Amino acid sequence: MRIQTEEWRRFIPGIRMYRGKKTFFYNGEILWEGDLFWYHRGHTLIYDKEERKSWEVVIVLPGVEVIPESTFFECRKLKTIILSDTVRRIEDSAFNCCMKLESIKLSRNLEFIGRLAFRWCEFLTSIFIPPSCSEIGDEAFLYCTRLLIIHVPLQTRLGNCVIFGTALIQTINQLVDNDILNNWIRNINRAEEYALHRACSSFNPLEEIIHAIVKRQGLQSLKKRNFIRLTPMQYLEANPYTDIEEKKIMKRYILDMMGEIV
Repeated sequence: MRIQTEEWRRFIPGIRMYRGKKTFFYNGEILWEGDLFWYHRGHTLIYDKEERKSWEVVIVLPGVEVIPESTFFECRKLKTIILSDTVRRIEDSAFNCCMKLESIKLSRNLEFIGRLAFRWCEFLTSIFIPPSCSEIGDEAFLYCTRLLIIHVPLQTRLGNCVIFGTALIQTINQLVDNDILNNWIRNINRAEEYALHRACSSFNPLEEIIHAIVKRQGLQSLKKRNFIRLTPMQYLEANPYTDIEEKKIMKRYILDMMGEIV
């Protein structure tokens, strides 16, 4: 689900159908109180548990800077999260146990992701962390069993067991020290031979850079697999911050080559 910038102006807080899905337009309210880690010891505010379990999309409205602890804990039908670029912090367990969650578009100005923030989001397959994010807490993506595509900036501090139990960590097939693992996460596509992977998995993919690499390496580079068996196009297709398509890259490459021949 893509939202144009001008659309934000029309949104008001509350729950309603939007593009055929039950959508919660969130304005920063406190939705939970009590013990924020153990679900049965706290209780909901404003919306009861059954209502929370019916939301399919959460759109965080402009002006919201913090997603408080456990705000969307166990919203079990939630599939899509879109954060406005004003959001700077996602606190502990904010989206814990959103088991159907498939797609997250993070704020471009996000600075912090708390402990267990996205634990047990079992349908999540990709996450792209912005350069502004300085820290990701312990076990933030614990047991996101389908999570394979993850872009983390080099400067982001990673806690313990950030990706434990994910599809990505299964590609290692061995136990490694936490510091070694965190360094590996940051450097998956750093080798020069994976320049196209790096460009397509970046937080802001640029068509000019992608075209320059494809022109240098040839069309076969679009299908080249890195050591976790992913192609550049798989990164690009999963990236929520771009609408660049493979056919557009191929068309530009072919036209460029024809121009050189002529």
